[in-house]
Amino acid sequence: MSKKVLLVDDTETVLMFEKMMLAGTGHQIVTAKNGVEALKVAEEICPDIILLDIMMPEMDGIETCQRLKDSAKTKDIPVVMVTTKGDPERVEKAYSAGCNDYLTKPLDKLDLLAKVRKHLGESD
Repeated sequence: MSKKVLLVDDTETVLMFEKMMLAGTGHQIVTAKNGVEALKVAEEICPDIILLDIMMPEMDGIETCQRLKDSAKTKDIPVVMVTTKGDPERVEKAYSAGCNDYLTKPLDKLDLLAKVRKHLGESD
């Protein structure tokens, strides 16, 4: 059965790149362009995993993650933060907000697929 993967990034190129990396997994890919939209989509479709950018307009990924984890409906959805900012302070903020994992850009396809499989409970 295909899983639902929510990709959240304000850059269309990044969303396209992530979709290409996940092509062939059989998963249903859904996108959102900012944190506000991500919260709405997550409530509607209840994805199996969320790949969430940190630096976005309107609501950044840290606040989005906190709100997802505060909601009874979305609190158990694994959140993987995806960002160009890999400094220890930002990583700590992301984990404090409730994220389950962290990826830095530029994304490595094998790392991305491994983390998605891990959090979806899929074997290699």
